[in-house]
This record gives sequence, structure tokens and C-alpha cells, in this order.
Amino acid sequence: MTTSRPAARLEDVARLAGVSPKTVSNVVNDYVHVRPATRDRVKQAIDMLGYRPNLVARHLKSGRSGVIALALPELDSPYFAELAHHVVQAAAERGWTVLVDETGQTQDQALRARERSAVGGIREHLIDGVILNPLALDEADVARYGSVPLVLLGERLGSHSADHVAIDNSAAAAEATRHLLQTGRRRIAVVGSQPPPFGHTARLRLRGYRDALAEAGLRFDPDLVVPASDWRLPAGRAAVAPLMALPEPPDAVFALNDLLALGVLRGLADAGVRVPQDVAVVGFDDVEQSRYSVPALTTVAPDKEAIARGAVDRLAARLDAGDAWTAEEITIGTRLVVRESSGA
Repeated sequence: MTTSRPAARLEDVARLAGVSPKTVSNVVNDYVHVRPATRDRVKQAIDMLGYRPNLVARHLKSGRSGVIALALPELDSPYFAELAHHVVQAAAERGWTVLVDETGQTQDQALRARERSAVGGIREHLIDGVILNPLALDEADVARYGSVPLVLLGERLGSHSADHVAIDNSAAAAEATRHLLQTGRRRIAVVGSQPPPFGHTARLRLRGYRDALAEAGLRFDPDLVVPASDWRLPAGRAAVAPLMALPEPPDAVFALNDLLALGVLRGLADAGVRVPQDVAVVGFDDVEQSRYSVPALTTVAPDKEAIARGAVDRLAARLDAGDAWTAEEITIGTRLVVRESSGA
């Protein structure tokens, strides 16, 4: 029978390296006043013994757990999956572990309850802070339920209780619409609108679309706006039939995210409509799949890595500032990535 070897202790590392336990502790905690040769010897002993510091004890001593929470609506959404990847990477550079939670996208009171749970600390887990992309919360929820440092992504709640890192959705949507107008399109449909009280991001993007139409002197036509309760592939595909059945069908579609846009591409192909010759298509998010669709999708590209780093940096700043912290609004840039689907 094989018996497991006892875990190496700090004292074992000190004995192998020929130094005091205090020196090993200084190396583990990145204390600067350790001679390079001594530091190298201790690190070699750590590697040889497979020593793992007691992170719980270290964090409790500092008053922090070293764990943050990331709460996102849908972990199987390409956009949120890519965003989560960047948050984990940025947090790892600070030695943090990320606890990931899924709040869901179903637009009901259960969604608000799940988001309140996230704001309150992810079901009582010992965490230092939360990064949350809300869909249903309002400012009162953040103020009432916020018991840990919080950074909000996406939805602008106007909160003074949390930092906020986001893009300018209206400006980005206006740029996408102007692009279609510049290519000669005039009947531009929108897929993905959502009614209040949810769907704040959808309304911001719809506002940008309407602003660009107004700039071009074009009338807003509500018949060209197709709602979608969720921003998934089937909803985009289903939106094509009512649009193409209009007496005057659209010559372009602006989908409010890439999954909707990819679904629109499928629906147009099913209907025998050529893209971009008959109908141009633009999406939003620049997920990896958009680069490999046929035709490749023109889309708005938020800087997802910058969003993630901005959120982690703001959380770190709040933890360091303590009572001196004040909430900040950080706006991250976007760019329009022009590909085949818009015919430019």
C-alpha cells in the first residue's frame, strides 16, 4: 500500500535551504530585503519539497481572503466567457483567485434575487470583492445589499456605492449604424430590443441607432425593430422571417450582439437572401465566432481585456483606499471591425 508523503512545512524548507524560518517567510511574502542568493536558495528548496504556503493564514493575517467573485449573466455566452478569461488573468497577476458565479438572463424577479445575492457576497463566501454584470439591479439594490467592495460592468446604475467599468453603448451603436448608412443602406433593421425594466444595454444601443438615423435625416420606423427576450442564436434566426415579410424589407440588419447577428446570417441564408449583396449585417461584441462565419461578420469590438483589467484595478484600488475610496466611472473604448458581412 502506498502512503502519501506529509506536506512540507515552512521549517522543512528552512532546514533544506540552511536559513531561518523567518527568512523563508520573508521570501514567501516577497519581502524586499532578502539577498538574491538567499532568495534563490529558498525558492529552490520550495520547489524541491513542493512546499505550499498556508494561503488562508496569510490572507487572514492581512484581513483579506485573496478571493474575489465574478458574477456574469451567462457563462456559455462567448462574450462573457471571453470576459471571464481576461478577469481571471488580471486577477492572477495580483495573486487573487476568482470565484465565478452565473446569475442568468431570465428577465424575472428571480434574476434580481440572484444578482442581489451576488452583490451581498456570493452566498456568504469569504471574498474580498465582487465584479458584477447586472441586468436587473437598480441603485437602491446596490445600496441596500452591497456589503462588500463592488465593481459593476455593463449596466450604468448611477451608483455611488460601486465603481463602474463599461463602454459607451450608444456611441458604439451609432458608429455601426453610420457605417451601414455610408455603404448606401437606408432600411436598417434592429434585432434585439428589450422592454423595461430590463434590457438597459439594449435601449442604449437602440438610442445610438436612432441618433445615427436622425443625423442622416431618416425617419425611425418601429416596424424595423424586432425584440428578443434573450440574445441567442435562435432569436436572431427567428427575427428574419417577420423582417423579410414586410412590404418593404430591410437592406441591412444591426443585431445588438454577435450571437443574434450570427442567427440572422443563418436565417437569411435559409431564406435565400444574399449577404451582403441583398442585406448587410452588423453585430456587436466581436466574439471569436464572428471572425469565422460565412461571410465574416462586421461587428463592434469592445476592448474586453481592458474592461477586465479596469475592473480588477478598480477593485484593488478600493481595497487599498479603505475609507478614502470614492466611486469612479471608467469608460473603455470600442472600435468597428469591418468584415465581409457589411459589404464595405
